[in-house]
Amino acid sequence: MNTRSVPVNLDGNSHKYEVIVGHKVLNDCGEWAKSNLSEDSQKIIIISNEKVFGLYGKEVSESIKNSGLLVETHLIGDGEEYKSFDTLQNTLKVFGQNELKRSDAVIALGGGIVGDLAGFAASIYLRGISFLQIPTTLLAMIDSSVGGKTAVNSQFGKNLIGSFYQPKGVWIDIATLKTLEHREIVAGFCEAIKQGAIGSKELFDKTASFLRDYPINNFIYNFDNEGFLRDLTNLLASQIDFKAQIVMQDEKESSDREDSKSRKILNFGHTTAHALEKVTDYKHFKHGEAVGYGTLVAGEISKKLDICDGNSIKLLNDVVGLVGKLPETKNIEIDKILESFAYDKKAIGQSLQWILLESIGKPKILQSQFIPKSIIKESIIKVLKG
Repeated sequence: MNTRSVPVNLDGNSHKYEVIVGHKVLNDCGEWAKSNLSEDSQKIIIISNEKVFGLYGKEVSESIKNSGLLVETHLIGDGEEYKSFDTLQNTLKVFGQNELKRSDAVIALGGGIVGDLAGFAASIYLRGISFLQIPTTLLAMIDSSVGGKTAVNSQFGKNLIGSFYQPKGVWIDIATLKTLEHREIVAGFCEAIKQGAIGSKELFDKTASFLRDYPINNFIYNFDNEGFLRDLTNLLASQIDFKAQIVMQDEKESSDREDSKSRKILNFGHTTAHALEKVTDYKHFKHGEAVGYGTLVAGEISKKLDICDGNSIKLLNDVVGLVGKLPETKNIEIDKILESFAYDKKAIGQSLQWILLESIGKPKILQSQFIPKSIIKESIIKVLKG
């Protein structure tokens, strides 16, 4: 089995897990799951949605059963509107009905919504039971499955209610990306570009080169290409390693840190993204698509403040352009976006923190009080109405 492993070591190595990346490895997930759980573990509940479970549920369930564990399934709705208190409460009810014990476990099989909801439920049931991730979207593979942020949405905004709860392990089969709809692939690569922009010039260039070598419109037709599979596996491992390095030295996003290695930098593009999602009731954008727009807005603000040169921002815009057309934004009211910033979870005290760029690979955290409101508004207008 040809796989790549990315270690995540937290709390002075007291909590360790691995992110395993491979191709056509779902059949092996049962033994992997068992190896990451205690000897007393007897039962696993798979949290998924109808579409993903229809594609991969049987394979995953049979692999887990073959490892000697009992398997139950709970399916939630597909969409941000289902990452809610109602879904959380129903999921906890299912845990209780199935008499899950402290030694049992939850597996999230799906994208970021499934992972966030399942992780949060696992973190509060019996004050915490084991949690494993099998992400099936590109965005979840490189972002939400790594790092331990779990949450549900509320009427006040996205991800405002949640917990830090690390998985016992993450199992990634890149073959699942072949069945993704095009918009999910776009969303994932928007996130990859974002991480490259704040990570390093090397990671940014590696992401850009992959998009140029394998145009996104032909993505799903490349899975018989050994070079593509190798390059995709290596790109994902590099993206995950960047995320893991940030999480390992600032797991819970310390409020008093403003250096370039703070976990806050992962919010690059997310200030505008979360606002876009909120004002469109979480129904118009895939999360990564909104991040794509947010990345462009943050880049434009950086340029207007003269903290980043125009050539770097042009390069950023060009690489985002490689993912293709993002959802239409011309009818979205700018003032509603500005109003929604008040509920952003990245606000410290009375000031929202923006993640901007000094150059590709060099992020900068800046309090909104030091950014003229006119520049923020002009930047949003240019990107969304341009």
